[in-house]
Amino acid sequence: MKITILGSGTSTGVPMVGCHCQVCGSSDPRDKRTRASILVESGGQRILVDTSTDLRMQALREGIPQIDAVLLTHTHADHIHGIDDLRGFHFIHRRVIPCYASQETIDQVRTNFSYIFEGLHSEGYWPLLEAFPVADPFDLFGCRVTPVPIRHGSFLATGYRFDNAAYLTDCSEIPEESLALLQGLDLMIIDGLRFSPHPNHFNVEGALKMSEILKPRRTVLTHLTHEVHHSDAARLPQGVEFAYDGMTVEL
Repeated sequence: MKITILGSGTSTGVPMVGCHCQVCGSSDPRDKRTRASILVESGGQRILVDTSTDLRMQALREGIPQIDAVLLTHTHADHIHGIDDLRGFHFIHRRVIPCYASQETIDQVRTNFSYIFEGLHSEGYWPLLEAFPVADPFDLFGCRVTPVPIRHGSFLATGYRFDNAAYLTDCSEIPEESLALLQGLDLMIIDGLRFSPHPNHFNVEGALKMSEILKPRRTVLTHLTHEVHHSDAARLPQGVEFAYDGMTVEL
């Protein structure tokens, strides 16, 4: 299995519009962060987690030839408002892609983007996704996928475990019952927004505490703001690092 960090940034991306801080002006390419998303490759198939606002740019940058499944974590704009960019793949392959998410997320996407699931034939739009609400573990392309309920402030989101790797973006709390689903990880990619506290996200300190509790072999902090310079990784403990766009991990 191979995981690519398509986007490692928070909802504004980095650099942020109108900002001239040190990180937004950084020449380090790892400080250029598009909106958070990953690509999981398993069994020769490609699983996209979230359709970020920057999906088109990410797909072109990584040379993604097709998407075989989509998983959604929640319905905030930076995680789903690139969903229309799936049309480019449909024009080429003419396939409806299976989409897995919580029932609540499926319902909200259906409300906001009804044509994605139903099409709009009078306007020449064909369905792009077929909805599969999930709450329990399921098999996908030879990979065991486990939905992991997490808290994003007052909002309920879904993390995903892929065999022994987990993706927990937009997370401020992991309930006790979900901690039990995250034991024995080789890799944990987790929200580590910034150094200062935030009510709806783990900051770096909070993410490190989760890493200490769950003890994955490797921890990667993602969904980063312009408060985090990639060179700040020197401040992190061994086995913990900051994500960056285009980063790959093979398991």
